[in-house]
Amino acid sequence: MDEYSRFVDWDKMDVSAQSQDTKELTCTDLHELKQLARQGYWAKNHSLRAKVYHKLISNIPCRTVTPDANVYRDIVVKITGKRNSSSLPLPEFVDNSLIPTYCLNAEGIGAVRKIILCIANQFPDISFCPALPSVIALLLHYSKDEAECFEQVCRILACNDPSRRLIDQTFLAFESSCMTFGDLVNKYCQAAHKLMVAVSEDVLEVYSDWQRWLFGELPMAYIARIFDVFLVEGYKVLYRVALALLKFFHKVRSGQPMESDSIQQDIRAFVRDIAKSVSPERLLEKAFAIRLFSRKEIQLLQMANEKALQQKGITVKQKSLTSPKRQNVHLAVHAENFKSEIVSVKEMRDIWSWIPERFALCQPLLLFTTLEHGCSLSRFYSHSEGHEPTLLLIKTTAKEVCGAYLSTDWSERRRGGNKLSFFGTGECFVFRLQPEVERYEWVIIKHPELASTGSETENHAQTASNTLSSSSIPSDPSDRLSPFLAARHFNLPSKTASMFMAGSSECIIVGGGDGQALYLDADLNHGRTSHCNTFNNQPLCSESFQISILEVWGFRDTMNG
Repeated sequence: MDEYSRFVDWDKMDVSAQSQDTKELTCTDLHELKQLARQGYWAKNHSLRAKVYHKLISNIPCRTVTPDANVYRDIVVKITGKRNSSSLPLPEFVDNSLIPTYCLNAEGIGAVRKIILCIANQFPDISFCPALPSVIALLLHYSKDEAECFEQVCRILACNDPSRRLIDQTFLAFESSCMTFGDLVNKYCQAAHKLMVAVSEDVLEVYSDWQRWLFGELPMAYIARIFDVFLVEGYKVLYRVALALLKFFHKVRSGQPMESDSIQQDIRAFVRDIAKSVSPERLLEKAFAIRLFSRKEIQLLQMANEKALQQKGITVKQKSLTSPKRQNVHLAVHAENFKSEIVSVKEMRDIWSWIPERFALCQPLLLFTTLEHGCSLSRFYSHSEGHEPTLLLIKTTAKEVCGAYLSTDWSERRRGGNKLSFFGTGECFVFRLQPEVERYEWVIIKHPELASTGSETENHAQTASNTLSSSSIPSDPSDRLSPFLAARHFNLPSKTASMFMAGSSECIIVGGGDGQALYLDADLNHGRTSHCNTFNNQPLCSESFQISILEVWGFRDTMNG
């Protein structure tokens, strides 16, 4: 049909969705280009899409020496010989990935393996890249020949813009992306995450499939639309679409019995057959309706997860393991080794399913309890300091149970001198377990200077209430930064940190979740809560309460002793 049809089996393509109108793309403005990509401007014209892909990929900044079409022509025969392409062994870095055929003809299917082998020859630094077969297969639909497809894939792989992430090429990058996706699911798809925890023995194993959903299971019409936007907007688009897929899966399958013994297989089957329930347009619409973190915030989270993996020595795929497992909540919270006077093993497992992925390899370690160490705020600090993160659990005399996940070391409180000053990061949250389970999302305290008050305890409590109330006003997420590690880890100015926790010799304030805040007196006997009426959710616990038991838990690294 056109010069880009060599590898296409038109009997498999939805020709009815193709327009024969001759279109051109003269737009160079990034914002306008984003809108056109999301709207599918070039989706219905095969030749136009091919030209747009070529233009966008040609503009990717690359290494000085990047293999081109001529290199392919020089090496392909030497590398592949005269063997049947279907018998060519694939390099280990594709990890036995699916090689989707999409709408390729026999020549195109064979070309995928040849191009993979030539890329392996030219990119010896690639150690893990399961998305590669899908990307090659997709681009072959829009290439004049194998050499042109090879060159375009090489440009994507050789991108040297540090702010522009395209395809994971190492196991460390891939695994940290899976952990990052798990963290995003935990925040943006809580109902689906709860289901994953309930039915899967290994949550990260499920989330490690997220790239396979996109680059393997999705039908051609869907991945092509996603790739249109990906080439313009980058890696963040992939997270958006994968989150949308999980949301649709939970919506469509909610309340229905599993179709197989594996939630992984069920999700894969749903994605393969997604055309039965969701159109490409609806999928993208859902993806871009998610108010996702900024690209900078996601990059910080990715860095934090990579750092955690490196510290645990998990940087390459071990042949003896299917993956460096996320410690599933049943293993992390061992019934035999866990004993709390506040929560049961099951309740602790519920909490464990909410924590960031990089700490899920750890086990809970009791640091402080009022039953053993007494009701002393100074002892609370002395036992808690030096541990990051920590978990605060409180049981009231009315048998209410609430708590907080605190991402930052309590020693940070000293940075404010004698003044009560807030610190903490965007991963902090508060929660309630009794009488009902409820997790409250964090909000940023917009005016931390309000927290610098006198020593009177009433002023402290009023500060928390006023500060959190001001934070409930919606704001544009693009004008702020809420890093996932403490600001000091990234040499960021302190004003960019999310303010969540504060402590002095007279009180503790833990605030943030959907307008909820906890205030604890110095004697650790009495506490109060503030609740923002802007939200419809139930308060954390009684407005004023007596503490029966208070515990602080740390995280013990099970891999490094």
